[in-house]
Amino acid sequence: MNKLTELYVKASIKVQEMIRNEKGSQTLEWIGIAAVVVIVVGIISTAFSNNNEFGNKVVEKFNSLIGQIGGN
Repeated sequence: MNKLTELYVKASIKVQEMIRNEKGSQTLEWIGIAAVVVIVVGIISTAFSNNNEFGNKVVEKFNSLIGQIGGN
């Protein structure tokens, strides 16, 4: 029975160490952020391509807003 208790204690300590270990979690967060940025850049580049009507309308709207700011 003593061996079983010792084995249980060692296993529970090991599990607790694994739970507390957060190595790599920040790396995964940065990878997730980078993936979102890549997706957003892809969407924006698709929206602003020359063959896209939506992109042309957005560019026209930005140009008119910039013209209003500049007083043109």
